Amino acid sequence: MSDLDLLTQSLARNVKHWRAARGFTLDVLAARAGVSRGMLIQIEQARTNPSLGTVVKIGDALGISITTLLDYEQGPKVRVVPADQVVRLWHTDAGSHSRLLAGAEAPGPLEMWHWRMMPGESSDSDPHPVGTVEIVHVTAGELTLTVDGTEYRVPAGASATFEADAPHSYGNQGDVPTEWMLAVSVPPAR
Repeated sequence: MSDLDLLTQSLARNVKHWRAARGFTLDVLAARAGVSRGMLIQIEQARTNPSLGTVVKIGDALGISITTLLDYEQGPKVRVVPADQVVRLWHTDAGSHSRLLAGAEAPGPLEMWHWRMMPGESSDSDPHPVGTVEIVHVTAGELTLTVDGTEYRVPAGASATFEADAPHSYGNQGDVPTEWMLAVSVPPAR
């Protein structure tokens, strides 16, 4: 079974499980996530590979991390994620990418990411649920962080925190690759 097949099967099983655990019907989850009921049915039947944006919306609506949605094992209290099992969820032909390193439910989704962005590229993010906080630490280059229309420059060695319930984007306006670590904390679903 390929990695993509494994992720598709895991996503199907976990969306179904967490939807039932939350007591959500397909219609309720569709409305909360802003995705169609038909898309959820295809996801739960492992008949589609949704976009990263769709997976994020579903995770936010369920109040769980992307890591939990894509987890293919029920892990012990300590979970070590080997380097070869890190999931690359976004990439461009130029070499930019994001990798979901690890995640937990504590008490809501908590994720750790590694990002690499090539010069001139950017990635937009829809607003997360109210109460979501992101922390970035730039390890190389300079990140242009835009939150609710305001640009912030975050150079290598610096960190930034922000409330991620507004539109935001990550960009590299420099001439060398930019790399950063990103932690995302989402409040539990109500």
